[in-house]
Amino acid sequence: MNRTDRLYALVEELRAAAPARRSATRLAERFGVSTRTVERDLRALQESGVPIWADAGRTGGYTIDARATLPPLGLTVDEALAVSIGLGALAGSPFRDAAASAARKVTAVLTEDDAARTARLASRVHLLESGDRAAPPTGLARALTDGRVLRMTYRDAHGAASERLVEPLGYIGKGEDWYLVAWCRLREGVRVFRGDRVLHVEETGERSPARTIAVEELDIPHGVLRPVLGRPGSSSTGS
Repeated sequence: MNRTDRLYALVEELRAAAPARRSATRLAERFGVSTRTVERDLRALQESGVPIWADAGRTGGYTIDARATLPPLGLTVDEALAVSIGLGALAGSPFRDAAASAARKVTAVLTEDDAARTARLASRVHLLESGDRAAPPTGLARALTDGRVLRMTYRDAHGAASERLVEPLGYIGKGEDWYLVAWCRLREGVRVFRGDRVLHVEETGERSPARTIAVEELDIPHGVLRPVLGRPGSSSTGS
C-alpha cells in the first residue's frame, strides 16, 4: 500500500472505530508498517486539517470526528507545483501566513516521492521582485475574513500619516503591491490603500456593515481587473 492509499485507509479505520481509540501500535500492525510511520502519517493528516485527536497513556490512542471526511489528496506533481508557486507568490501579501500554512499542508498530503519531486521543480522557479516593498500587516487579511472594522495608521504617497477607521471590502493585487479596498469613515467614501503604506493595524471588534461595490466603480486607470475565481468582469467587492 502506498502512502496516499494508507492515509485514506487510516482515516477510514478511525472513522469506523469512532468514538473508540486506536493505538499507534495497533494501526501499525493493521497496515504492516512501523509505529513511527503511522505516527508520522497521523501527524500529516492532522496538519492537513483532519480532526484527529490523541490521548496519551497506556489506554490512550487516536480517534477522529466520525463526521469528518478526508480532504482531497490526489494532487498530481503538476498540480502541487502550480499550487506551490501560487502560494509562494503571496509571500509579500497580507495573506502570507495563511499561504505558508497551506503550503505545508500541500506537502504533508503528498507522497514522499511526489513531495521531493515537487520541491526540486519548485526550486527552479523564481519570482522577480524589486526588493523595496515592506510586507503589509497580516491583520489586513484577517479583517476581511472576520468582517471587522479596522483602525489603522496610513502613510500616503506624500509621506503624511493619518489615523483611519475603515471597513474592508476587498483586495487588488498588482505585482508586488496589494491594495486594500475599503470604506473610509474619515473620507466617507470608498478608498484604496496600498498595503506597504499601512504602518499599523488593529481590529476594533465592530462588525462591518454590509456594503457592495462593483469593480467598475473603482475607476482603475491602468490595467484590467481579473477576479481570482470566475470570469473577468464578473466580480464585485463587498461584505
